[in-house]
Amino acid sequence: MSNLSQPRLYSVAFVAMAVANFAAAASFGVFFLFPLVIEGYGGSKADIGLIMGIFALAATLCRPWVAELIDRLGRKHSYTIGSLLMTLLPCGYMVLGNDLAAIYLPLLALRIVHGIGLALCFTACFTYVADIVPPARLNEGIGMFGISGLVGLAVGPVLAELALDRWSEPAFFLTASGLAAVGLVCHLPLAETLVRGRADAGISFFAVLRQRKMMLVAILAVLFGFGLAGSGNFVAPLAAERRIAFVSLYFLCYSTAAVLVRLLGGRLADRIGERRILPYALTITGAGLLALPLVHGHIALAAAGLASGCGHGLLYPALNSWAIRNAPATVRGKVTGIYTGSLDAGNFSGSLLLGLIGEWCGLSVLFLVAGGALLAGLLVLAWGNRRRLCEPR
Repeated sequence: MSNLSQPRLYSVAFVAMAVANFAAAASFGVFFLFPLVIEGYGGSKADIGLIMGIFALAATLCRPWVAELIDRLGRKHSYTIGSLLMTLLPCGYMVLGNDLAAIYLPLLALRIVHGIGLALCFTACFTYVADIVPPARLNEGIGMFGISGLVGLAVGPVLAELALDRWSEPAFFLTASGLAAVGLVCHLPLAETLVRGRADAGISFFAVLRQRKMMLVAILAVLFGFGLAGSGNFVAPLAAERRIAFVSLYFLCYSTAAVLVRLLGGRLADRIGERRILPYALTITGAGLLALPLVHGHIALAAAGLASGCGHGLLYPALNSWAIRNAPATVRGKVTGIYTGSLDAGNFSGSLLLGLIGEWCGLSVLFLVAGGALLAGLLVLAWGNRRRLCEPR
């Protein structure tokens, strides 16, 4: 019998997939320090931007194919392919060597395939969880599951720094490979959740995207991802510019707040509805970004991190749950692919555009634009309500 009949939220399958997601996220997080390796290979800032950016671009552009695969091949089988890629590809970096000029094109190709592997893992695992959690606790389930990824993204860079400091590049890549292998092993005993043979199984990715609610979700996710690019890529330069030494305090407060909000308020959106949560989540997240131009010390930096983290802890699961709510099981892969792909598209475009804004107008204007993108989501919601784009609760 499929895990779809599982009445409990925290089932064995849920926990196993959460561990797998932690491992995949940690493996991805290892590569937050890959720019240090690229510099060691003789790369410039422009090289870092291209090599890191093409990974995110590949993860975004492959989403229609990934989503179709998940709804045809299955969630577990798609995750298997993704985790195999995430396990094997880090070893490929070691094979290439350390002369950047000689390995440039093969390295870009490797980064593209690596990005596809990550897209498979993240989209498949969130779709799997949407299949097995009770519908009445969908927001809570997705929010709690997402904690595993947040923790993984925090642990990965720590392990990467340790590996680089003590054992150099080969240990760095083996760490990424070993973490992904944990995810591969953890999910293998699980049952497939996709029920085949439904009449709506042949609906295309773009047909789902054209649905009114999904268009609204995609726009909001792009704005969310745009804001995430601001907090993820430009807080460290702001702290350096203003001589704030302990920049990791921001990320620590951000992650802690996001986790605590999910632990303490995980059932809130399930009780009152995701649509009622979204305006507050957009406002809080945007306010945290808008506060960053005022930061000149550790206390203000921590407060901005707490605000943005609280908003993130509400916004990510609420928007994800709203997208999946009432979606047929046979298109949930496409729905999740639209949501996660839109986030990646916003993050990628935000990295490029905010970088230019920061170069031309300074970091204060950069964060005003990033925060304004989140607040623009309020206008999108209001427009959607007027045009009756939102599905009734």
